[in-house]
Amino acid sequence: MRHQQGNVLPNTIKEQARVGVLQFTISALALFVCAAVPFVPIKAAVPEYTATIVKTYPHDPAAFTEGLLYHNGFLYESTGGDSGSSIRQVELNTGKVVRQRNLDANYFGEGIVIWKNRLIELTWKNEIGFIYDVRTFNLRSDFHYPGQGWALTRDTSHLIMSDGTSDLRVLDPDSLTEIRRIHVTCEGHDIRNINELEWVKGEIYANIWQTNRIARIDPKTGHVVGWIDLTGLLSPADSEGFDPDDAPEVLNGIAYDAEHDRLFVTGKLWPKLFEIKLVKKGTR
Repeated sequence: MRHQQGNVLPNTIKEQARVGVLQFTISALALFVCAAVPFVPIKAAVPEYTATIVKTYPHDPAAFTEGLLYHNGFLYESTGGDSGSSIRQVELNTGKVVRQRNLDANYFGEGIVIWKNRLIELTWKNEIGFIYDVRTFNLRSDFHYPGQGWALTRDTSHLIMSDGTSDLRVLDPDSLTEIRRIHVTCEGHDIRNINELEWVKGEIYANIWQTNRIARIDPKTGHVVGWIDLTGLLSPADSEGFDPDDAPEVLNGIAYDAEHDRLFVTGKLWPKLFEIKLVKKGTR
C-alpha cells in the first residue's frame, strides 16, 4: 500500500488497517490459546455446566483410577500404576472391594467396559487388551490394537475407545476390530487428551486429562456440545494429610446409572466419589 501526505493514511484506509491488525491479533491469540489449552476455545459458544453434589461415597485413596462404570448395583473400576494395576468390583455405598484381579507388573492397566458377560480392559503402551469373565474375573483371552489404550465405553451396538488423541475409535464389540473413528472438535479446534469415557443419554462424556473438565460429545458429529467444569469438587481439606506422592491427583472416572439417572465422578487417588447433578452456568 502506498502512503500519502507525509505517510498519513486516509481515514478509511486507517480503519481498514486497524481492523486488519485486530483480526490478525485475535487469530494469533486464538491459535496460541488453543495450542496451549486445546480444550477451551476462546469464548466458546457451547453450553457450560457446573455441578451440585447429591451424595458423597468413600473411594479408595490408593486407587489410581483409569476406568469406571456402574453395572448391576456395583461400581467396576480399573486402576493403573507402574507398581501394580488392577480391575475391581466395588460396593458403591461402602467403597469396599468385593472382587479384585491384579495385572502382571509388565502391564499398566487402563480403561474398561462390560459387554454381555465380558469385562474388557485396555493397557497403556503394550498394545494389548484383556478379556475377563465379568462374574469371576477369570481371564478368557486377549486382543491387540495399534497405539496407546486410554479408555473404553459403549453404546447399544459398539464399543468406543480413546487413545489420548482427538480421535475416538469405534470398535466391533465381538471381534474388537476398529470400524471407524470419531474426530472430536470444539468450534473447529481439535480436542486432545481425551481420557476416561462414559455413555450418558446418547452423548459421550469424556474426561480431558490434566484438567477438571468433562466434554460432552455428540457421537454423530464429534462436536463438543457442552463442557462440565468440576473445579473445586474435591475440596482442599480432602487433600490434607496425604504424603505428596500419594495426594489426590487429576479428575478421572465417570460412571452412569441409567436406571436411576445417577451420575458419578471421582479422580486418581481421590478419597471420595461423588454423585452429582449438572447445573447450567448462569442458572440457579
